[in-house]
Amino acid sequence: MPHDPSQVRHITPPNRLKAKLGNSLRAFDANAIARAEAAMDAMSDQFSGWLAEELQKLEAAHKATLSPTAGDAELGTFYRCAHDLKGLGTTYGYPIISEFADSLCRLLDSPEARQRAPREVLQGHVSAIIAAVHQKVTSDAHPVGRALLTELREQVNRFAQAA
Repeated sequence: MPHDPSQVRHITPPNRLKAKLGNSLRAFDANAIARAEAAMDAMSDQFSGWLAEELQKLEAAHKATLSPTAGDAELGTFYRCAHDLKGLGTTYGYPIISEFADSLCRLLDSPEARQRAPREVLQGHVSAIIAAVHQKVTSDAHPVGRALLTELREQVNRFAQAA
């Protein structure tokens, strides 16, 4: 049967997503990004203090997990501290801390894993994060940082494979 082009109808459905989001689909504003970067630069002198506070929280949360009565609540708090550092490390100028914390989060990513996680590997992550700050090892371009990160990831992978 031959196709009659006059019988073809093009239907364009309404873009309901655009209607719901308003005009937020427009192109990004380069000036807004520049202002945000300038604001971050202006706050950068406070990063070391904020990072020190995050380290104290991590150490306190880790110490709480070592108690004989520690349970899900303590391990959950420890996980949240690690997760915070995963996001903040790079912002504070220590991308390797984000990497260490990411590895730690992988180790603690479920309540079941938290209960089984090898305590010495948890300690290794905390020690690596603290050492990175104290020794000013900011990235895995540093040979010690790279070696620590490689070893910690291997330990986490072994734990994950054994599960």
